[in-house]
Amino acid sequence: MTADLDARIADLESRLAFQDDTIQTLNDVIVAQQRQLDRLQLQLQALSSRQDELQSQFGGQGEADAPPPHY
Repeated sequence: MTADLDARIADLESRLAFQDDTIQTLNDVIVAQQRQLDRLQLQLQALSSRQDELQSQFGGQGEADAPPPHY
């Protein structure tokens, strides 16, 4: 009976170790993805700001903001 119990405990311990490793691996992936998302958001904000600057330099108003032709 003790050998069976020892085998079950050893099996549970190895499963726990495998699960701990899997959780750590998944956590590392999530952290890397969050860093990438943060970088992409900063790049998107920079591009949006740059586009706004260029639009103001080369035309001022877009077609949506232009007055109707009868003015």
